[in-house]
Amino acid sequence: MGVYRTKVLLVEDESLIAELVTEVLEEHGFDVCAVASAEAGLARLETDMGIDVLFTDINLAGAMDGAELARRARALRPELPIVYASGRHNAATIAPLVSRSLFLSKPYRPEDVCTLLDRLTPH
Repeated sequence: MGVYRTKVLLVEDESLIAELVTEVLEEHGFDVCAVASAEAGLARLETDMGIDVLFTDINLAGAMDGAELARRARALRPELPIVYASGRHNAATIAPLVSRSLFLSKPYRPEDVCTLLDRLTPH
């Protein structure tokens, strides 16, 4: 039997950040699915029940932002852990964040994301 790898849905529209975070998460043993829009993230959540955690930027290009994605994700999967990130907002200025979610201010260290995801997800 293989080692279980926590599957992270990363929603980030800045490609360099997405590439860096994906690389570090994969080096730390996570299975990462990176998409560039909230719409693509929602579509992935609707079709892939193996996703263990949603890690989304708040400010995304397109009609839906990360906060709305999180609300819709929680409606689909009530127990899904959600981590938000933003360089323009803080947890107090985004209302309301879904319950049982965490917020990271940008810039963040990808290694800190690994530590946080380790605490949130099963192994």
